Parts: sequence; C-alpha cells; structure tokens
Amino acid sequence: MILRDPRLWRVLLVLCLLSVTTLSLIDVGPEVPHTGWDKSNHALAFVTLTLLASLAFPGRTAGVVLGLMAYGGLIEILQSLTPNRLAEWADWLADGIGIAIGLALYQLGRMLWRQLRGLSPQR
Repeated sequence: MILRDPRLWRVLLVLCLLSVTTLSLIDVGPEVPHTGWDKSNHALAFVTLTLLASLAFPGRTAGVVLGLMAYGGLIEILQSLTPNRLAEWADWLADGIGIAIGLALYQLGRMLWRQLRGLSPQR
C-alpha cells in the first residue's frame, strides 16, 4: 500500500518544510495564511511536520524530535536576519509543544490502526 511507503511521506515532508520555511521568512501581510495567533501558527506547523516526519522515518523518534527542534531554532535564527521578522524564544517553545502534540497524535494513530486491524498494541 502506497500510504505505508516512507518515500511518499519523505516527499511530503520536504514540501512541507519548504512551505514552512517560506511562510516563516516572508513579510507577514493579510494575504499570508495564518491562524490569527503567531504561537498557534508555530504549533500547527510543527504538529504537521512531526506527523509527516514520524511517517517518513518510523522508529526514529529521537531523530525526528532533535531534527525538528534544530529546524525550529534555525528558523528563529533566520528570522532574526530578516528586516520584518523577529526571533523569539516563545516561538521555539511553541515549536516544541507542536512536536509533543504531533508525537502524541502519531502514537494514538498507530494504536488505533493496530486495534482496527486486530493486532495488539506495541510500544
């Protein structure tokens, strides 16, 4: 089944990373999609990235967390170099909260999938 192929999720992850990077560095205007609150923008982006990364690299949770936290830090550094954006520790914290939520949703999804397929939950 194609949905179980990590290559699909890796392509989607790269596309999402490019989108998040672009949205994080462009000048914010009314035409830029957002949730209305900067911290929820960060959390939502990193929930999505975490779900994609977890599917792209199954069983590599530590690498996913460290990689995405490093990516979030890099975004903040790059924002500090742009004229119209600010780097904030609170943004990086929101990234981490998004990662935690994404991991919880990924684990919940795995558990539900196994139960629906009649398999016992695994760690």
